[in-house]
Formats: sequence, structure tokens, C-alpha cells
Amino acid sequence: MKREKIFWWIKEHENLIMALIMMFLPLLCCVVTCALEGKSIADVYLPASEWNDELFYFKQVEGILNFGFPQGYFGFNESHALKLSFAAWSPVLVWPWLLWGLLFGWNLQTPIYCNIELMMLTMFGFVRLVKPTKKQLGLLALLFVSFTPFTRYMLSGMPEVICFSAVIFVFSLAISYQRREHMAKLVILFALTAIMVLMRPYFILFMIFPVYFAVKRRKWPGLGISALVVGVTGVIYIAVNHYLSAEYLEPLYETNWISEFLNNGILAGLKYVLYRLWTVGETFLRMLVESFRSGLATGARFAVFVLVMLLLFWQAFVHYRKKEKDEFVRYLFLGICFFGMWIALLLMKNLHDGGKHLHTFTAVGIFAISLMKTRFYRKTILTAAVFVYLYVIMATNAYEYQIPYVTEERAGQMEVWEKVFDEHLMLNTAQVPNYENAAIWMFDDEVGEQRMYTPWQYLYALPEGFGISCCLQGYVVDNFYNLQSKYLAAPTGGKVDKMCAQAGLNLLADSGGMVFYELH
Repeated sequence: MKREKIFWWIKEHENLIMALIMMFLPLLCCVVTCALEGKSIADVYLPASEWNDELFYFKQVEGILNFGFPQGYFGFNESHALKLSFAAWSPVLVWPWLLWGLLFGWNLQTPIYCNIELMMLTMFGFVRLVKPTKKQLGLLALLFVSFTPFTRYMLSGMPEVICFSAVIFVFSLAISYQRREHMAKLVILFALTAIMVLMRPYFILFMIFPVYFAVKRRKWPGLGISALVVGVTGVIYIAVNHYLSAEYLEPLYETNWISEFLNNGILAGLKYVLYRLWTVGETFLRMLVESFRSGLATGARFAVFVLVMLLLFWQAFVHYRKKEKDEFVRYLFLGICFFGMWIALLLMKNLHDGGKHLHTFTAVGIFAISLMKTRFYRKTILTAAVFVYLYVIMATNAYEYQIPYVTEERAGQMEVWEKVFDEHLMLNTAQVPNYENAAIWMFDDEVGEQRMYTPWQYLYALPEGFGISCCLQGYVVDNFYNLQSKYLAAPTGGKVDKMCAQAGLNLLADSGGMVFYELH
């Protein structure tokens, strides 16, 4: 009798059990990946990473958690936001880290553990909302393991996992809404996609789901509410970007095609758009092909993105022929999101930098592919094979794929710089934010006949609340006697190091290839 009760209990709660099992897949991927290199998750060490964006994200979150906002300016070539002290990216992007930091504190391991937990919750939510079959879960597990960027970004200080989780949850909730319409789900979809737009503007593409559902539910009221939400979200984004973002080293978006429309008319604008799509598209295709030849990391992003996009449109066509409306809408809309991002990349973004954002789309596409009904699972097997080839066999670029682990040398140097900063740097809390609490991180300099990068990783040791301004050598040299920041970090023995010494500036420390001066 007890066995029967247990059997029926398992049968009744099968989805919950499967969700709990699948929830541990992201953690397992991280544990196994580290173990294969003789390491553990605890050995992952952000100051050993070569991804310099992580430094800005980490120190800004640290400043928010301790003071409400960083007390020194973050920026580029000493630019700063009109209000407060953030860099070029919206602080809304890292809100899950802020919540995690408030609950558990903030240290070098915090964003890593938060990323892993967030991906685990995303997996749990997907299974509970979508209720995939066991076979579909098996396919999802295969794709998730094969797409190693999932693991690489979890074991990093990058907020990509936050973006992965957001779009996967939107897709999951959209499927749940299609199966059982409920106003609360629609409200959450609108709220979440609005927050996502504030995180990164291209997420406005995913508003196609709640807008469609709202209009389908109640045509004109739904259209009015959708227009209001989209309009208000756009205004808030513009305000956040205008007031809370510092000017970057170069324009974040290419807007010449817009100027062409405004200055020379519609025909000239269309001609320019077609020209740019063709020329940049050729480069896109060359880099895609190169990923299969040499493992070019940027090209690999392009290849998997295009593959998933084509599969989405093909699946939409299959459901259209079968007159399966909900499935058709699901895959068509997701494919439109992919296509819109692709066109935006070709028109508006640098291919190398913009290509990084394509991983977010591929991530949600993986979950969509796992649900596809296909004979012999051909789509899943093809996709997994491409992932393995590009992200395992051809993944030879250490910068892109190597997980950063702690080393005795790096940990020792960090201790040195922590002592230096604790001894010499003191937070100035008068009229914050200010440049008294800011250090220039000079990107690189000429050392002899070589171009050397500043070992910026040591700046993780800066006191809590300090800001960092990433500056090019030309800016520092041209404005040497008018620099506003109080401190400067540069390569040892470089041109600027010599200029500082000749000017009699106070050298606080020289260690690990980096000099740190007090400018005034």
C-alpha cells in the first residue's frame, strides 16, 4: 500500500521532481568543468580574468551596496554621468546582483555564485511553466551542456547570465500564457520586458509577446495599454541613458544611416542602409566561415546565432502548415526577435563588441529548440554537434574560453596592492561623487618598443566606493597637467610613468608591472 502511495505521489508531482532535478544541471556543469581542470568553483578568481568589463561591474555594485552609489566617478577619458557616478551601462542591468549582495554580502565570489543560482532558478522556472516531456528535458540537457558559454558566463563577473535568465523566463511565461491565459501572467510579461529594456535597449524586441497577447485579448484597449507601456519604457530608458550614463570612449551605436534619412531623404537613406547591410553583412559572413576554419570566437557567436534563427523560422513554417497557431506564433515571434537583433547588429553595432550580445538570443533559442517536434531529433543533434565543434573542439582562444583561476602570484600581488591602498587611499565623503575618489586606469602605454597593458586586475583592491576612469594614453598625455582624478594607474616604465616621475608626483607603489601615482 505504501509503495502505491509513493508511486501515485511521484506521478502527481512528476513535474516538480523533474524541475528540481534539472535545476541542478547548471551547478553540475560548473562543478564538472572546474573538476576537469583540477579546480573547484571556489578557485575561480575575478582578478585573474582578462575580461576588463568585469572590473567596472564589480566595483560599481560594490559602491552601490556600501554607499547607495559609487563615491568616485566611473567613466572613460574622465567622462562622467550627469547624475551620480555610473559608467556607460545602466545600473538596472545588475539588479539581481544588488539583491543578492544585500542578502549575502559582496565579495569576489558573490557574482559567480549569484550567476549559478540565477541559472538554476531559471531552469526550475522553465520546467514548471512549460512542463516539457522527459525526452524534451533530455534534449535540453544535451544542448545546455554542449553550449559551453552557459558555464563560462556563470563562472564570471559578467551580467550575461542575468540577460539569459530574463529572456528564457519571458519565453517560458509566454508559453504558459498561451496554454492558460491569465491577466497576472500578462502583467508580469509587460513588467519584466520593460525592466529588460532598461537593462539593454534591444530587449524591446521581446515586447512583441505581451503586446500580441494584450491586443489579442482586448483589441483596442490592449493596443492602447501596449502603446502606453512601450512609450513610458522608452522615455525612462532615454532618461536613464541621458542622466546616469557616462560617455564611452567611442560612440556605442552607429547612427550615420539615420542621419542619411534626415539629411538626404528617404531614397538616399534606403540606399545607405542597403549598402551598409551588404558590406557589413559580407564581413559578418567571412567571420562566420572563419569560425569553422580557425575557431574565431566572434565568428562562432555569429554561426550559432544564425543556425538557431534559421531553425526557429523553419519550425514556425512547419507549425503554419499544420495550422498549429500557438506554436506558429511562438517560433515566429522568437525568430523575429533574432532577425531584428541581427539587422540592428549590422546597422548599429561594431561586429566584435555587438556580437557578444548574440549569445543572449542563442541562450533562449536553445530552450526553444529543445521543445521542437522533429523526427529523430535532427534539429537538436545538428545544433549540439555545431556547439561541440565550435565551443569544444575549436575553443582554443584562452581569452574567450579559459576560466580564470587563482594563482599564487596573482593572489600575492593583490595582497600587496590591498596594503598599499589601505595605507594611502582614504574616501572623501564631501560633495560626492567627486574626482577625489577616482583613479585613472590608463588602458596601455609604450614601454620600450612594446605596447603594454596596465595590469588593471589589481584595481579590484581599490577601497569600496572608489571610482575608475578608463583612459587612453593620448588623453592622459594631452591633458597631463589638467587631469581631474586624484590617482593614476599605468604600466611600469611607460611614457606616462616617466612623465609622472619627471613632474615629481608622489609614487605610492610600483609592483606587478603597475605604477600608482597620486596626481594632486
